[in-house]
Amino acid sequence: MTGIRITVARTAGSVPREAGTAMWVGPDRTHGTIGGGALEWDAIAQARRMLADGATQARQVIPLGPALGQCCGGSVTLEFVAADMPDRPQGPPLWIYGAGHVGRALVDVIAPLPDWSITWVDDAADRFPTAIPDGVTPLVAADMTQGARHAPDDAEHLILTYSHRIDLDLCHAILSRPFSGAGLIGSATKWARFQSRLRVLGHTPAQIARIACPIGDPALGKHPQAIAISVAGAMIRRTAARQERHA
Repeated sequence: MTGIRITVARTAGSVPREAGTAMWVGPDRTHGTIGGGALEWDAIAQARRMLADGATQARQVIPLGPALGQCCGGSVTLEFVAADMPDRPQGPPLWIYGAGHVGRALVDVIAPLPDWSITWVDDAADRFPTAIPDGVTPLVAADMTQGARHAPDDAEHLILTYSHRIDLDLCHAILSRPFSGAGLIGSATKWARFQSRLRVLGHTPAQIARIACPIGDPALGKHPQAIAISVAGAMIRRTAARQERHA
């Protein structure tokens, strides 16, 4: 589908998003965001006027205060260019095990972010919601540990199934192969028991320590959305730190 790509080409002062941020606008849908609010609303309207008129390129310099009544105080330069609807960027692999309340909350929070390509694993098809978010691949595996063996070596894993036995089996399977990172939902008591059992299964303390448990920030509580927000926040911080190291 042909639409208009809007790119923040230049910024000055306080603005909603940094230079290089882009979104795509089609006749009846959008992808991405340049910061929301009046700026984005007007930019979408401009892009759709271009589509209606057959225009393929435009540029606007917008002082946010005088032009839009926003209190940011800066200005942005927007470039509008005709473009096909973009494919979703493929980020590092993230495998999430469990389609219960916490699994659904995690996928809802993380899926809109461009940082990961999600594979969502459960052993029952009817445990998944009817609508799966864009960029998420559901995987029904009667034995989730067998599913985990198909994950890429650089995958991150989040384990939050309905069964402690399955959780333990997944920890064992993941520790037995290359992986980037892993997290397990659970209490300190659950994790202490798991560490003991994983040692019996032949894993060293250093290997076991690569699994984070509990996941998220316990201070935010145990509500599924609170867990999802805190886990996503931790993952975003790790991703930003990696990008800084490689910049």
